[in-house]
This record gives sequence, C-alpha cells and structure tokens, in this order.
Amino acid sequence: MDHFHNSSQYEPHSNATFDLRYWFDASHYQPGGPVIVLQSGETDGSGRLTYLVKGILAKLAQATHGVGVVLEHRYYGTSFPTPDLSTENLRFLTTEQALADEAYFARNIVFPGLEHLDLTSESAAYIGYGGSYAGAFNAFLRVVYPDVFWGTISSSGVTKAIYDYYDYFTPIAENAPAKCISTQKTLIHIVDTILKKNQTDLTLQLKTAFGLENITYDNDFASAVSSGIETWQNRNWDPKVGSFAFDRYCSNISSDLALYRSTSSLRPVVESLIESTNYKAEETLVNRMLNFIGYVNTTYVAPCARGGSTQDQCFSNHNATYYQQHDLSSYTWRSWAYQYCSEWGYLQTGYAPPGQLPIVSSLLDLEYESIVCVEAFNITTPSDVDRINKYGGYDISYPRLAFVDGSADPWRPATPHAYAQGAKKRNSTSSEPFILIEGAVHHWDENGLFPNETTATLPPLTVVDTQNQELQFVQEWMLEWELEQQVKAAYQKPVTQGPI
Repeated sequence: MDHFHNSSQYEPHSNATFDLRYWFDASHYQPGGPVIVLQSGETDGSGRLTYLVKGILAKLAQATHGVGVVLEHRYYGTSFPTPDLSTENLRFLTTEQALADEAYFARNIVFPGLEHLDLTSESAAYIGYGGSYAGAFNAFLRVVYPDVFWGTISSSGVTKAIYDYYDYFTPIAENAPAKCISTQKTLIHIVDTILKKNQTDLTLQLKTAFGLENITYDNDFASAVSSGIETWQNRNWDPKVGSFAFDRYCSNISSDLALYRSTSSLRPVVESLIESTNYKAEETLVNRMLNFIGYVNTTYVAPCARGGSTQDQCFSNHNATYYQQHDLSSYTWRSWAYQYCSEWGYLQTGYAPPGQLPIVSSLLDLEYESIVCVEAFNITTPSDVDRINKYGGYDISYPRLAFVDGSADPWRPATPHAYAQGAKKRNSTSSEPFILIEGAVHHWDENGLFPNETTATLPPLTVVDTQNQELQFVQEWMLEWELEQQVKAAYQKPVTQGPI
C-alpha cells in the first residue's frame, strides 16, 4: 500500500539518542483528525501491523479521519538504545523511560510525506491504545502526560503490579468447564503428592510414565505437566488470532474414556501411582490420568525429541549458561523478563488458599518462578512493584481514560475490573468509559476482520458492541478537542481597538 510507511524517530536518553521504530497509515487522514498511537508493548512492533488495516486501530482512524500509528517499545524489535542487553545496559529499560519515549514521539514527530503538516501533539489530538502491558502503559500515559495525550484506551490493562500473581489462574478456574477444572486439580494434586513424598524410585516412575524421565529437576517436571491449562489465555473469537489448544487439552483430560492407544500399556503403572496417594484407582480417574499423559507426550515430549534437544534443554528453568546470553537477539525472552523481575512481578505461582487445591503444581513457588531473575539479572529481591503502583493501581482514573477488560481474562485480577481483589466498581461514562466484555479473554476488542474478509467465526456481539462504543466515545472526545481549539483560537485572536 502506498499510504503505509515505517520510519524511525530519535528518542532521548540523557544525552544519547536511538532509533525508535514506528509505522503509520495516513490514508484516512483529513485536516483536524487525530493521531492514534497503538503501543506495541513487549514484542516486536511489526507483529502489530495488521491493526493498521483491521481491528480497533483501523476503525478509529477511519471513524475520526486520523493517522494510525504502531509504535515500538524500547528494547524490543529493533528499538535498542544500547549495543547489547547486559544487565548493566538494561537499567534504561523502565516503564517511566518508555512513557517518556512516547511523549517525545508525540511532541516531535514529522511523518515522511506529511512534512507540510504539523501533526505533533501541539497541534493534533493524540489518542493512545494498548492491550495488556501496553494497556496499563496507556493508562499511565494519560495520567503522566495529560498535556500530550488527549485520551487513551487501556484494554486488559494490568494497572496493578503484583509480585505473587497466583490469581492468574482464578478466572480460568471460574470460567473454564467445571469438569475440566476439577479434573485438572485432581491430576495436579496426584502429581504433587507423589513428588512431595521425595521417594526417588516413585518420582522416577511418575516421570517415566509421562515420558519425561530425563528432566532433572522435579519442579521443571511439575511445570511441564502444568502447561496445558495455561493455554486459556490464547483463546480468541478469531481462530486466525487465537488457539484451540485449551479446548483440546480440556476435552482430553475430561474424557471418561481412554483416548490414546499408546498409553494402554501404562494402565497398571498409573493405577499404582494413583494408589500411592489418597485417591482410589477408579477406572474413570485412571483413564483421565492416561489421557493427561497422552496429551503431554504428544504435545510436549514428542516435539522436543523431534527437535533433537534434551529434555532439560526443552523444559528446564535451571539453566545459568542460557541466562548469560545478552546479545540483542535475546530480547525475545530477556527484555520482558527484566521488566517483570525489576518492576512488574506477575510470577504465576501454584499457590492456593487453605482448603483449596491449586490449578497448577504447588512446586511452582516464588523461588522457582524467580530463577530467571536471579540467574539472568542477579535480582534476588521481590520486584519493586511500587514503581508501577505509584500511578494508581486499581484506582487509576482520569478524564478521557477508558478501561476495557474481559470477564474471563486471567489478567483481570490485575486490572481495575478486579472486584474480587479489591478494585471498586465504577459507572461508565463517555469521559471515563469502564467496559467489561462478558466472556472475553485478553484484549478481544483489539483485533478485527479485514474489509470483505469471510470467516466462519464473526466477532461476538459483545465485542462488536464494545468496538462501537469505543468509536463513539473517541468521536465525543474529538468534539471536546475541537471545542477547546475554538476556545484557544478565540483567546489568541488579536483585539482591534477602535477610535478613541
């Protein structure tokens, strides 16, 4: 498309500069239209480019005659202020610095081909959008730089930083099929009970049944067999964006019939393993355990073997040598890890309140989940979540700051819609929209269909309604902008003095 551009903008860091990558689409622009910036967050910004032509960014640009922009975050993609990602050089990777980057962009950008237009925040309304981390980022952006960003939308915005984020699994337990969740808890409890016996032969028997006998550490094994339930977050109304992995996993472990021929010979072993706990080796439970083993073997064990790696290479978090890599290509795992180790937290542990069973293994404790923090960055203390929560946490609010969340999102307990965790209920207004999409998972309002695209799956009405609300309140925000510009112009108009 000839109206689709990407370029770089120099961003300040003390007395240094670096290239911050961005892309823009001005095909819908008309004089007076806003600049709508989608913050790409903790990933390569090029992965967000489809939103320039479909989804909420494209819809907003069309509805407001604005310029759509995808802006890459420092330390991701190709936007690096340092030659490598050593711990020393990662000290510039803070949320506060990244917020300043976007504000500088808005104040100084000159879009190629549009040099004749002043599209800086001095003359154009800037509207921000982001999902997940980038959602919280946009909420903070509106509060910290209200003179730069006229309005922002925080979708699934995790505005509350939480170190021990065991509540990640709470919305999954509440919204997934009850049979699946009860089965998951039982199977994980059996695994945990065996591992906690600390009987070498019994533990090896368990690992061997799963085909994971070559995983050295028990907590790595526990992590590997807990992984299936975590695919809940990948669900999306659009199959081209989301994944059916959770549904497959759930239907497998919930089946009362044995589904894998390859596990039939393991029946006596599984019966023995179950009987080593307080559970009875009833046929239904044995079959579900066999299906659990079959799924793990097919989905995780076999691909690892085909790739030629050892099981520790595939599944272990205990890898000090790996964590010493700090070339720029390691940003795919290193940059966000540094952010959550230093500021955000969100260690997804297997804690469960007294009297309840965890949904993932209890061996996934804070010590295990923070291995990367210690080995990669020598961070041995909890994340400094106060550096994030100073922006408002659950209570953050500001005129023309919208919150859009999903009721079934595992990140909901970190958003302003986390009522069970202490967030206060709010009324939704055009100035401060507060929208909860029933049944939605992670920023389901962000994506959309290409014009004239045909698909078997259309957006749920809840998503369509939410996107329509977003278009409406942003258009109302633009009417406020236009009125403010008229008032400014009236005050700036020179007064002609008549004859005395």
